[in-house]
Amino acid sequence: MKIIPAIDIIDGKCVRLTKGDYHTKKIYNQNPVEVAKEFESFGIQFLHLVDLDGAKSRNIVNQKVLENIARETSLQVDFGGGLKSLQDIEIAFNSGARQITIGSIAVQDPEFCFDLIEKYGSEKIILGADCYDRKIKTSGWLEESNEDVIDFILQYHKKGVKNVICTDISKDGMLEGPSIDLYKDILNQTSVKLTASGGISKMEDVYRMKEIGCSGTIIGKAIYEGRINLKEIQKFITNA
Repeated sequence: MKIIPAIDIIDGKCVRLTKGDYHTKKIYNQNPVEVAKEFESFGIQFLHLVDLDGAKSRNIVNQKVLENIARETSLQVDFGGGLKSLQDIEIAFNSGARQITIGSIAVQDPEFCFDLIEKYGSEKIILGADCYDRKIKTSGWLEESNEDVIDFILQYHKKGVKNVICTDISKDGMLEGPSIDLYKDILNQTSVKLTASGGISKMEDVYRMKEIGCSGTIIGKAIYEGRINLKEIQKFITNA
């Protein structure tokens, strides 16, 4: 199972939110590249980079941060936030993203996204299934839809999507543990490679995600708040 630290960007800075609420913004580092380099120094190979400004403005904003991380580290970056046009997606790939995550646009314009999967291949495109009470939310979690998260995933799985990041918004940034039942249901009802996101608070949570069959786990606030230290992650990676 992949351990994937998250770096969320507002105004070029490394921040975290609680339940996606922009008013809860907490700045952890002025220089995201420093954070990425530290992750890499502990054997981490993957990074989940989210352009929160882009998610809110609905177009890519912080591509320079992506460029700098891609240039100064060898981390495999998946990038998301505000990717709603072919131009922005090409900017993300040209700036160094190995994969991109489609979320809001996957709800709003499925045909466009089906074409993306065909154009770039299923390994390059990750489906972002962000939900609250098992209903998909979009636009930086500011807008609701009535679409069931598993139905949403199945729709895209039929079109070739293999990789899914599912965030339970009610757990995000709360450090109260992940939505195990939700992830079990997704794994039982689909055959996607599932990356769990939201609520990871300790290494026991990480081992639990591996136990139920997740392909990856995204960790954010637990690292920044010192609940999980990078040596513990290094040990997990080494043992794996």
